[in-house]
Formats: sequence, structure tokens, C-alpha cells
Amino acid sequence: MSDIDKADVVHTRIWREEPEPGNDFATRAAYVRGYDVYGQMLGRASWIQMLVLLLRDELPSSEQLQALETLAVGLANPGPRDPSVHAAMCGGVGGSAAAASLMAALAVGAGRTGGARDVLDAIRMWSDCGMSVDAWQANGGPRASDPVEAFPDREHTPGFDPNGTVTPTVVRQLLAAVASGAQTPRTTWLHANLDALTHAIGKPLAMSGVAAALFADLGFTGPEGEMLFLLLRLPGAAAHALEQQHHGYRRFPFYQIDLQSEQAP
Repeated sequence: MSDIDKADVVHTRIWREEPEPGNDFATRAAYVRGYDVYGQMLGRASWIQMLVLLLRDELPSSEQLQALETLAVGLANPGPRDPSVHAAMCGGVGGSAAAASLMAALAVGAGRTGGARDVLDAIRMWSDCGMSVDAWQANGGPRASDPVEAFPDREHTPGFDPNGTVTPTVVRQLLAAVASGAQTPRTTWLHANLDALTHAIGKPLAMSGVAAALFADLGFTGPEGEMLFLLLRLPGAAAHALEQQHHGYRRFPFYQIDLQSEQAP
């Protein structure tokens, strides 16, 4: 193989394809982590299993997979009050292309206040603090970011709502549903110690905190959890963007903004 041919090879441990005889651009068989996607997995594997295999070499236990399936249902639609969904709705009502609405949701939902970067930070907190209320309390709060990082400095304990006072009922329900036992030790500990932890931190748990705990239990890295969180929240953004296309701007929920002018000296 020449140096030019070597440069054209895609190096990946995730995916392998076999071409059709006589046509290198048509796929005869495709394998993810060694599993035959179209010959064996279709009709047998779930969407969640495929998603995990794209990120991991092996599938977790059936109990862990069920917990991830439950989390996916809980995260599928953050609701129209969520900033990421509202951004997609703005695209829909404005007549933007589908991709533009989804990109708006991804951009707005990527940050450190309940967004995907918050999940990455929280997964790293699990690595640093483990299952210790005192460690979470000591290592939470504001922290300066890397100077080259695209996100602003961390202003609160990751996985917790900086603007809330009480953990919402739906967050508690989701946490209880995914805390399935010995296969999810961090999530189970968080469920058992939620009141003590939120009291020590002074802020309520957020959906991002539930997701981060389960992702850590399943062995996902911070960047993997960040990406998963973005993916799992897209269905709701897509649905609300499509709905707003039919409603039109006259029925669009523009939130009131209280602008206060400064007094002249």
C-alpha cells in the first residue's frame, strides 16, 4: 500500500464495513464493535443498545441498560420552558430549516446551567468526590475554567440548579426510577442521600445531576456523558419546533422581559 493509499484509510475501532463485490462504495455488511448490524442486530437489538455500542466496547448489564432506557424517556423532552427547546421553537416559528432548529437547541443546551457541560462537570465531580457528602460540599461552588475553554467559569456545584430552592418532583421521580440497585451504586447512593446532599450544597438536584450519576455508574467518561445528554434531549426540541411551524408567530410564547433604564447622574 502506498503512502497515498494509507492516507485514505479511516482508522476506527467502532465500525467496520465490507464492500459489495465490484462496488467499493456500496456496503455489503457493517459491524459495530464486531456485531453484524444488518445481519444480526436488526430486530434484536434496541436503540439504547446500539447507542451504547457506538461509545463502548461492550454492553453493560441488563439492569444498567434498563436504567439508561428509563433515563432516556425522562430526558426526551425537557419541555417548552427549557431554554434549549425554546431555541428550537424559535427556529420553527421563524421558518428555519430542521437542521437549524436542532443546532439552536444543541447550542443553547450545551452550557453549564443544566446543560451538557454541566453533566461533564458533574461526572468529574463523581470521580473526585465519590459518595461523600462532605467531599461534594467542599469541592462544589464556583471554579475558574481553563483559559482556552469555550465555556464561562463554573459558577455552581455541577448537577445542581443554581436558581432553585427545592428539588422538583419530576427530578425526584426520575432519580428513584433509575436508582435500580447494586448495578448503579452512585445513583442509588444519591437517591438515599439526596436530602442531606442538597442541604449541604444549598441547592436542589437538577436533571443533569441525575444523568451524570447514571452515566458515571455505567462507566462513561465526561465527554461521552456530555454527548449523550445532548443526543437524548433532542427529540423534544424537534417535536416542539415542528409544532411551532404550524402555530405561527402570533401564538408564539414570547417571554416578557423587564427592562429597567438607569437614571442619569
